[in-house]
Amino acid sequence: MPILKGFMVPHPPLAVSEVGRGDEKQIKATLDAFHRVGKEIAALKPDTIILTSPHSVMYSDFFHISPGRAAEGDFSGFGAGKVSFHVSYDEAFTGMLQKRADRIHFPAGTFGERKPALDHGTMVPLYFIDQYYTDYKLVRIGLSGLPLETHYQFGRLIRSVNEALGRRSVFIASGDLSHCQKEDGPYGYKPEGPRYDERLMEVMSRAAFQELLDFDEHFLQKSEECGHRSFVIMGGVFDHIGVTAEILSHEATFGVGYGIGIFTPKAADHGSAEVRAAGKSSDPLVALAKETVDAYVKTGKKPGDSPVQSPLFKDRAGAFVSIHEFGMLRGCIGTISAVYPNLKEEIRENAVSASTADPRFSPITEDELDDLDINVDVLSPAEPIDSMEKLDVKRYGVIVENGYRRGLLLPDLEGVDTVSEQVSIARRKAGIGPDEKVRLYRFEVVRHV
Repeated sequence: MPILKGFMVPHPPLAVSEVGRGDEKQIKATLDAFHRVGKEIAALKPDTIILTSPHSVMYSDFFHISPGRAAEGDFSGFGAGKVSFHVSYDEAFTGMLQKRADRIHFPAGTFGERKPALDHGTMVPLYFIDQYYTDYKLVRIGLSGLPLETHYQFGRLIRSVNEALGRRSVFIASGDLSHCQKEDGPYGYKPEGPRYDERLMEVMSRAAFQELLDFDEHFLQKSEECGHRSFVIMGGVFDHIGVTAEILSHEATFGVGYGIGIFTPKAADHGSAEVRAAGKSSDPLVALAKETVDAYVKTGKKPGDSPVQSPLFKDRAGAFVSIHEFGMLRGCIGTISAVYPNLKEEIRENAVSASTADPRFSPITEDELDDLDINVDVLSPAEPIDSMEKLDVKRYGVIVENGYRRGLLLPDLEGVDTVSEQVSIARRKAGIGPDEKVRLYRFEVVRHV
C-alpha cells in the first residue's frame, strides 16, 4: 500500500489559539491551510500518520524513532497546559523500521530517547488534524545532522516498511522555513532568509524533491531554516513516484517562513514502478546474478544449469555484482580481471560473495530477497596511464597500485564528482597514503541493470 499523501506543514505554537490569544489571526492563510490539511486527512482515514519533526529527539549521526506504545504532551511550555495530547504509536511499523535499519546498518532506531513527551513540532500539526480525525496511530521520527542524501535514503526506507505492512498512511513533514526574514524576527534579518524561502517554495511547487539535495549546507545554516531535512525525508518517501503538488500558503509575518503544501502520488505511479520491479530485470546478466543469490541464500548452494542465456556468458572479463536494498548498498564484490573460465561463472561466484561474504555487511537472509535490486558491472581490461588527467570520473574506473596494495573504484558513483576524489577514495581502500607514489590504471564499465 503506497503512502496516500504527503503534507509539508510548519509548527508555530502561536497558531494554536490558546497560545496565540489573538495573534494567530495575523497568519490567517496558514490557519486556513492547516484546516484544509486536517480535512484532507480526515477524508483519507489513514491507519497511520508518519511525522518527522526537527524538535523530536535529535542526534548528529542517528535518526531517533520514538519507541513505546504511546506518548503524551501539552503546551504548558507556551502557557496553554490545558491543550494536551495522547497518541498511540504504531508499534509494528516502528519495529519493522528498526529491524530493517539494523539489517542494512542504517543509523536509525528507537534507543537513546531523552524526552518521551511530544514536542511542539509534532503537537502543532496534530492540533489541527485532531479537530477532524483521531482514529490513527503515530510514527514519530526525529531528524539528524547526517547529510541530506542520508535523509533522502531514510525516506525510501520508511516507504519500504509502509508497503511491506500494507498501511494506509500519510506523511507529515513538519518544519518551519527561514527564521531570519525580518529585523524583528527571532534571528534578525539575513538576505539568505527570504532567498531560502523563495527557492524552497519554488522547488516544492514542482514536487522536484531531488533538488532539495542541491541546497548547500552553508546556505542552509545562514538561512536559519528548521525543516529542510524533514522535507528531504518526505522527498525520499516519494522517490521515483510521480507527484502532484498543491501549495496552499506561504507567510513570513513574524519573520519566520510558514509553508504548507499537499503532495499527492499520481494514481498510475502508486507503489512506484521501481519498487514493484525490485529484483526483476530483463537483462540476462542481472537475471543470472539474482537467480544465484536467491538459490544460495535459500539453500546454501548455487543453482544448477541455468535457463538464462546470453552470448556474453562465453566471454572472459572481470565483473562486479552490486546489491542494494531500499536504495542503499547491501553488498558488492567483484573481480578486476577474469578469474573464472567465463563471464557466467564470474557472475555466479561474485553474486554468492556479494550476498554472503562482503565484510561490511551481515549475510543476506531469505526474508530480504524480495527487496533487493542487483546490477552487474562488466569491466574492460585495465590499461596503465601516466597521469590523472587521463581519467574521467564518469567514464573510467580507476585502480591505484603500490606494491601488493591495490585499490579500485568504479566510475560514475553517486557522491564522487571529481578525479581527485576518485583517486583519494581508491587510495584509502588500498591503505595507500596520500603522499605515496602509485601506479594508475583506468578501465571502462558496461553496467547491466
